[in-house]
Amino acid sequence: MASSRRDLAVRASVDQGLLSPAEPVVALLDTAGIRASATALTSAFAAVTDAPVLHAFAVKAAPLVPVLRLLYESGLGVEVASPGELALARAAGIPPTHTVLDSPAKTPAELRQALALGIAVNADNLQELARLDALVASAPTSSPLGIRVNPQVGAGSIGALSTATATSKFGVALRDEGARKTVVQAYLERPWLTRLHTHTGSQGVPLALMAEGVGEAYALAEEINHAAGRQQIDTLDIGGGLPVNFTSDEETPTYAEYARLLADTVPGLFDGRYGLVTEFGRSLLAKHGTVLARVEYTKTSGGRPIAVTHAGVQLATRTVYAPDAWPLRVLAYDPEGRPRTGEVTVQDVAGPACFAGDLLATGRELPLLHPGDVVAVPDTGAYYFAHHYAYNSLPRPGIHGFTVTENGDGDGGGGGGGAGGATVTFTTVRKPQTLDSIVAESGGDRADALVR
Repeated sequence: MASSRRDLAVRASVDQGLLSPAEPVVALLDTAGIRASATALTSAFAAVTDAPVLHAFAVKAAPLVPVLRLLYESGLGVEVASPGELALARAAGIPPTHTVLDSPAKTPAELRQALALGIAVNADNLQELARLDALVASAPTSSPLGIRVNPQVGAGSIGALSTATATSKFGVALRDEGARKTVVQAYLERPWLTRLHTHTGSQGVPLALMAEGVGEAYALAEEINHAAGRQQIDTLDIGGGLPVNFTSDEETPTYAEYARLLADTVPGLFDGRYGLVTEFGRSLLAKHGTVLARVEYTKTSGGRPIAVTHAGVQLATRTVYAPDAWPLRVLAYDPEGRPRTGEVTVQDVAGPACFAGDLLATGRELPLLHPGDVVAVPDTGAYYFAHHYAYNSLPRPGIHGFTVTENGDGDGGGGGGGAGGATVTFTTVRKPQTLDSIVAESGGDRADALVR
């Protein structure tokens, strides 16, 4: 189970010195869990269609080259939304045929590069489509090209993440007056437009609403193909956004549930006439990342215990600023990395930043924490430790992948820090940021630039 692997990894991170007074915060990735999620995704869609499917991982969820390479080796491609993300994908060895470019603000240079490489591009709006007109006319390209549409089916529970609202900034709004007719005509005038893209899902969006958005895109593709008198649109990019359960270790909803729902509500999507692209991100990585932090001090204020740790807003930015939308679990371990026991006490778990709201958890029931203890914050493999917020110039933590190997001899793991005959092996994904790096990024070589 993922939870038992996590417990072994916490203990081993202390035993092996990854987490220490000198390195009081560290991030871990469960490589077996990541592989399992990739398999669950590919298997779920393979169970409902024989059509080709490119599962393109949304790089923004975990912009780490080794992660992209691991997912590619597990059968996935990438969805990129900036020159930086494309550079990461290329560094990971992801071929153009397994890469999709989305963004609401692509520059001419970005579009030119994508077309030269043969990367699939989804135009976000009609002005961008006009840029593509000129580029396609100026040089041949093998890039599959399409338009992103907004089905305007409504919002989920987190407004800032809802992409299919009436006023969303993404895509061509299909229900605006004259928009649908304009999109159909745009395809009829451009035989090289062969894809259609939509993205309704995200955290807080129910599966039924996600499926409704896909259904709207499918109906539009059928309309366009009928008007063209041929199968002009051959691929539907249905986006991603499967929500994640942050309340327990249970992985719900599942890819299988979503694929079956799509098969029931949009059966024509899977009858073999359309290739498919998905763009899942958070759901592939969230459950397989854990932040570990040492408790530096404990105190009591207003009668409530507070544990001050080294993980806060610099890692869990969304949770600190919007705790109701992004709650995280906190698990307690003793200084040796063993699950802490004892009477459960209501307490706050605070981060190191210099503002009062830097709290990982408020009024949380946990065994009473002590200085030197370890707190683990699970479900942080996506959008957390790889998206550093440099408050107080706090350094980026080191990130390490881990694997757990059963020894079979019950000897405790040969220095691996695990119990029950298991060895935990760590591999560095990203080194901890140094203070010299922080100074360099902050103009350290230009100290006199403003006083000359």
